Amino acid sequence: MREIRWQGTSFEDLKVMPKAVQRNAGYQLHLIQFGLEPSDWKPMKAIGTGVREIRIHHNGQYRIIYVSIKKEAIYILHSFQKKTQKTSKKDLNLAKARLKEIK
Repeated sequence: MREIRWQGTSFEDLKVMPKAVQRNAGYQLHLIQFGLEPSDWKPMKAIGTGVREIRIHHNGQYRIIYVSIKKEAIYILHSFQKKTQKTSKKDLNLAKARLKEIK
C-alpha cells in the first residue's frame, strides 16, 4: 500500500468539505493506494504528466488533484470545491506550484 502525502493545505481543505465528500474521497484514495482506479477521474495534462483529478459529486462538485510520480507515495496536490464548469486558473496554478515542489 502506497503512502499518501498531502501538499500544502490540501488535507485541511478536504476536512472542511461535507462528511459525505470526505468519506467518498477517502474511499477513492484507498483504491489508488492499492493500485486501482478511482470511480470518476480525468487526466489533468494542463498541470503535468500523470496528474489526475478525482471528481466527487455531492450537492456540488468537489475535486482532488493528485499524482503518483514515485512508487512509494501518492501526492495530493489540491482539494477544492469546483464552482464553475471550467477549473479556475487559481486552482490550476496552485496544483502546478505544488507539483514543482515535489519534483
